[in-house]
Amino acid sequence: MPFLPTTREEMLERGWEQPDFVLVWGDAYVDHPSFCGAIISRQLEAFGYKVCIVNQPDWKTDEDWTRFGKPRLAFLVTSGNIDSMVNHYSVSKHHRRKDSYTDNGEMGKRPDRAIIVYTQKIRQLYPDTPIVIGGIEASLRRLAHYDYWDDKVRNSIIIDSQADLISYGMGERCIVEIADALNAGLDIHDITFIKGTVFKTKNIDYLSDYVMLPSIQEVKTDKRKYCESFRIQNQNRDAINADLLIEPYDGWYVVQNTPQPPLSTQEMDDTYDLPYMYAPHPKYHHIPAFDEVQFSIVSNRGCFGSCTFCAITAHQGRTISHRSKESIVKEGKRLAEDKDFKGYIHDVGGPTANFYNPSCEEQLERGTCKMKECLYPGPCRNLEVSHTNYLEILRELRQIPKVKKVFIRSGIRYDYLIYDKDEEFFDELIKYHISGQLKVAPEHINPQVLSHMHKPKMEVFNEFARKYAEKNKEFHMDQYMVPYLISSHPGSDLKAAIDLALYLKKNHINPEQVQDFYPTPATAATCMYHTGLDPFTLKEVYVARDPHEKAMQRALLQVKDPFNYDLVKEALIKAHREDLIGNGPECLIPKDKYQLKFQRGKRK
Repeated sequence: MPFLPTTREEMLERGWEQPDFVLVWGDAYVDHPSFCGAIISRQLEAFGYKVCIVNQPDWKTDEDWTRFGKPRLAFLVTSGNIDSMVNHYSVSKHHRRKDSYTDNGEMGKRPDRAIIVYTQKIRQLYPDTPIVIGGIEASLRRLAHYDYWDDKVRNSIIIDSQADLISYGMGERCIVEIADALNAGLDIHDITFIKGTVFKTKNIDYLSDYVMLPSIQEVKTDKRKYCESFRIQNQNRDAINADLLIEPYDGWYVVQNTPQPPLSTQEMDDTYDLPYMYAPHPKYHHIPAFDEVQFSIVSNRGCFGSCTFCAITAHQGRTISHRSKESIVKEGKRLAEDKDFKGYIHDVGGPTANFYNPSCEEQLERGTCKMKECLYPGPCRNLEVSHTNYLEILRELRQIPKVKKVFIRSGIRYDYLIYDKDEEFFDELIKYHISGQLKVAPEHINPQVLSHMHKPKMEVFNEFARKYAEKNKEFHMDQYMVPYLISSHPGSDLKAAIDLALYLKKNHINPEQVQDFYPTPATAATCMYHTGLDPFTLKEVYVARDPHEKAMQRALLQVKDPFNYDLVKEALIKAHREDLIGNGPECLIPKDKYQLKFQRGKRK
């Protein structure tokens, strides 16, 4: 099956005079199911619709936008796999040098706030054509949200972009329902009934059984109202028990329909069995992001971990969807026959690799709990912990001819692993599925910070680390563990950062990379960052906003780097911890900066 048309000539070669949909897509065209535009376009194709692709159009001219003319049904718009602002800017708001979703990593092929720019351009050229927006940028900005780059609360993206409809979450089923409604002759403004969509209206008299959110004026001016709105949204992300939400604007109402149910296993299999080319379009030289997924397999979606700094639950939900063993093994066999395959399947997983099954049977009937989480502050009594099915898949993949190794790189939830009484999966993880080092995410060790992250207590991580070391020794493996750490997360002050620095020193952990907290739309931690309040308790939360303090917190996690010496020393003095400056075994830095440099050079 060839790539979908990207030029008018390719469209005419198929015998099409007009496409049903034109998909405007902020990433380069990679026809692989790890890329949102590929899934949506192939899904529509499977249901008989004609889709043409416009990738990374020049928004300053008209040529790319008029290439296919007016589509019969609608324009579909996505900024791509990553929010365009996250794609463009680091947490320090400096412009990134590389765009991994563009040919040769070139930066500048899409605008800031790509969906708004793209949609307004279409509206200018085709004022009466329906526009449906989707993908991560639209999904996480579907209602009023704090925007880190503007440092203010922005409107729902459907207001600012002038789009007609948002498809939020994972959109395979939703986009086909929208297409069928348009194809049946419905006006885009009458499509108000599809789950997983957001629309705007001036009249809500016909709606019932809804929850009215605080107005846009209230959430912009009152931080407690912002927290209230976030908490209601957070409690209404499950397809079974969510309510319809309405957010008032001046003269408008933004209406969020309840979410689409997660895909069944058969639907997941069908999605990943569509006729992808599994490659970038031949017009490109090299798409760096493709390297990460070319020999990886998606096995599941959703996450019931509910970390406050993560937006997965807002986009994919807490209920796990998974592919069948047969579907995953079939893809493994396809990978093994690829001409570039070297014998290594790089990853088998999803947002959390070892979340292959739902957290409990009750959530399948009643939906996920609105007021409780599965793993925080400890495991729910109804949590069903099992790696059996996932382990069976890994075993079959290892038996495929030409497969030398099957690695797990998408992240292991270590607390869920520790709660499993059967250690068979842990044993085989150590023996077969680690490529030298295992990345895990304790994120912090300070109890105050962990509570605001909704992460397990440090004792759980310590137990995992102990068992990890023991099993490596038992199986004669020399494998490292690399902890992911976040500095300056809401709740973290200099004292908490020093606690983490001391823990790292005690355990001989020298992190090469540290992630400063990045406030992205739709997360609870971003709500804390903006308001200084925990949205679940309305208690005050310490937030490090000053760039210099954030730099000190970050430096404390890498005290052995001579370039951090002055920041670390300043932080210790400010926190009245001069006792940690010196040559004693408990000290974080020596009194003399040049002594640190000498020690570093000697170690090398």
